[in-house]
Amino acid sequence: MDKWVMAAMLYVAVLIGGFTVYDQFWADGKQTAAAEMDHNEEPHADMNGSSSHEHGSDSQHEGSSEVSAFVQADKDELKIFLKDKAGNPVDELAVNHEKLLHLIIVDETLQKYYHLHPEQTGKGEFHIANPLPAGFYKAFIDIKPKNLAYHAAPVPFVVGHPSAAANHQPLQPDTALIQQVDGETVTLHMSSFQTNQPVTLSFDLDQTNLTPYLGAMGHVVILDEYAQNYLHVHPANDHEPVFETQFNQPGIYKIWAEFQQNGKVRAFPFVVEIKGEN
Repeated sequence: MDKWVMAAMLYVAVLIGGFTVYDQFWADGKQTAAAEMDHNEEPHADMNGSSSHEHGSDSQHEGSSEVSAFVQADKDELKIFLKDKAGNPVDELAVNHEKLLHLIIVDETLQKYYHLHPEQTGKGEFHIANPLPAGFYKAFIDIKPKNLAYHAAPVPFVVGHPSAAANHQPLQPDTALIQQVDGETVTLHMSSFQTNQPVTLSFDLDQTNLTPYLGAMGHVVILDEYAQNYLHVHPANDHEPVFETQFNQPGIYKIWAEFQQNGKVRAFPFVVEIKGEN
């Protein structure tokens, strides 16, 4: 019996240690993340009547958000809950690129990326089957409440019982902005790598088999290296994979460009460094 008690105590100690490392990792990222991405004000009407082609979070305005998002993970299912400041369910959402809710998830090292679409199961409640292995994650709940201000902030959560957080290795900028996934090659061209300048992101890829995905010819998600600031950018027009944004702070950013080719959606990852003004 004593051996079982000692084993149980050891397991609990290891688990607590893992959560401590995890909490410190995400806390350090929050404190040191200086990257803020500007919301482009030039309007572009999407298929759902929106007047903006990009949306996300801005650390200067997160406090004004009137909606809080929560993630509950168990072995088989992910649950998302939306609450207003009074704790009431938030149920009035506008359709945004064919969905009420886009769930973007990354792991602690920014190596795993998921773009999911949970189904609504109740007022302010969404569920989806859990595709994630055990680990530490951050979720970004991408919604458009009809009558409430909202900014997508990172929601940390844990799946399973990971022993400890992974050793965080700083992201390294790509030496060449070329990625190949499933035999498809995509090249990223950026008009500028400087802060406080309009930046055009254009992509070279096989467009003969490119079809719209969620109402657009592609989607781009951008995170700073600490996964604190989130931006979801839609194409500048309805015909080609060209995107427009701006970076307010220097730093390392990871970009996932999603395209649907031959009926299959692929995410092509790129890491870039944005430098301060000369």
